[in-house]
Amino acid sequence: MNKISALIICFNEEKNIGKCLESVIWCDEKVVIDGFSVDDTPGIAQKYGAKVYQNEWKGFSEQRKFGLTKVSNEWIFSLDADERCSPELKDEILNLIVKNNLTEDAAGFEIPRKSFFLGKWIKHCGWYPDYQLRLFKKECAFVKDRLVHEGYEVKGKTAKLRCDIFHEAVNSISGYMIKINGYSGLSALEKKDRGNISYAGMLLRPAFEFIKKFIFQLGFLDGVQGLMVSYFHMITKILTYAKIREMQKGGKD
Repeated sequence: MNKISALIICFNEEKNIGKCLESVIWCDEKVVIDGFSVDDTPGIAQKYGAKVYQNEWKGFSEQRKFGLTKVSNEWIFSLDADERCSPELKDEILNLIVKNNLTEDAAGFEIPRKSFFLGKWIKHCGWYPDYQLRLFKKECAFVKDRLVHEGYEVKGKTAKLRCDIFHEAVNSISGYMIKINGYSGLSALEKKDRGNISYAGMLLRPAFEFIKKFIFQLGFLDGVQGLMVSYFHMITKILTYAKIREMQKGGKD
């Protein structure tokens, strides 16, 4: 019988870590990689029977690499602290992995992620199904060095599962603005050496981002939340390009 390790990367997630671990309580092992949180994240994780390992925060990529060295089972189920495994996904994984009903030689499985913005499931804006590689064989997994869009990858075939991960993407606008500020800074660092951002690019690309999300990806069907999601994607573009220009020009034109 195959065994599964749940692997969670976190930092100052006392509001989320309990719900996340509760959703994977059925896993044979629960491993939490904590970046020396200053809140009660480690204590809460231990109450749910998780093995907690502290590792200085140097970005998600480094934490994920460290996590691979700490799990002991063949299969890894990876979640972020603001995510939960749905009951339907639990049953699908147990039937597939634990009961060994694998019908194909897959090294990993991509799982659809259902993201919520202020409590509303965002079905459009490119936010769903948003497949994420989250279930995979430890021996096949690796992590590429990236500042943004980092994640696990596998050497071998992948397949798709049917049921969802639940993602509490945005619980407050102020919290989301902090995330946007951090993400845009990391994105700018990755892109700053790819050439100058033109005036026209700074003007038009953010506007097109809004049009893409709200019109082409049908964000208007998600109501006010769809409008806000599209708007914040535009803001992220604006901040990213402004920070790239600041890095390239040193704040001077």
